[in-house]
Amino acid sequence: METTKGREALEHWRVEFMGRVTNPLFAEALFDRVPDIVFSVKDIQGRYVCISEACAERCGLRSKAAAVGRTAHELFPQHMADRYVRQDEKVFRTGRPLVDNLDLTLFNNREPGWCLTSKVPLFDAGGEVMGLACLSKDIHEPGRAGLVDERFAATIDFIQASYGERLRIDSLARRAGMSAAQFERRMRRIFQLSAGQFIMKTRIDAAAERLVEDVREPIAAIALSVGFCDQSALSRQFKQVTGLSPREYRQLVESVPGTAVSRRKR
Repeated sequence: METTKGREALEHWRVEFMGRVTNPLFAEALFDRVPDIVFSVKDIQGRYVCISEACAERCGLRSKAAAVGRTAHELFPQHMADRYVRQDEKVFRTGRPLVDNLDLTLFNNREPGWCLTSKVPLFDAGGEVMGLACLSKDIHEPGRAGLVDERFAATIDFIQASYGERLRIDSLARRAGMSAAQFERRMRRIFQLSAGQFIMKTRIDAAAERLVEDVREPIAAIALSVGFCDQSALSRQFKQVTGLSPREYRQLVESVPGTAVSRRKR
């Protein structure tokens, strides 16, 4: 069985290896081959550093280079760009990732459609947020009945903003304008998770961020703040998902040189 020390050594090796990579734009080249996924990197002012081919095509650009230095408001319709910028500002302000946001986007035919968007902060050597990386995957809706509408998307936003509260599936379904059974089916089609599993995943993601944001914050306090009844409930679910207890996870991230957490401790 792998020990905590062994995991720390592997994580140290992984971070050190990536630190020696001299072509940081390799991800852009990889995502150029995937037409239903948009990849981009922005700086702290929201200017595009790089984008994938799919993004250039959707924005009607002749080349990817035409996007460099421009902002979302220069490339996307205003109602879409407004939401993207609000998300970006939250990542820049909190230093936390955004995961599985339902967003309106433009598909390759320039028609509006829905996508799942995740954004992660990028840190400089001093541990300050310097930008973000974004990945958006198209949601292809078979048949005439669309899987996503504004009410459903707003309900997902509500879950991601209110995960620390008690969330009932029937109440969420009513918010989305459908029955509980319909809501469950739609969650499984889009996220490959039940509604309960999606809520649990959101809470675990939030707990992971809190564990490393302030290494002095008690784990019991984190458990309550992200929606668990006590520390034991968090520890049980966290280990089931990650293979580590919350304490082991915190120690692992702290021990790896080059991470934002280890830099903030210096």
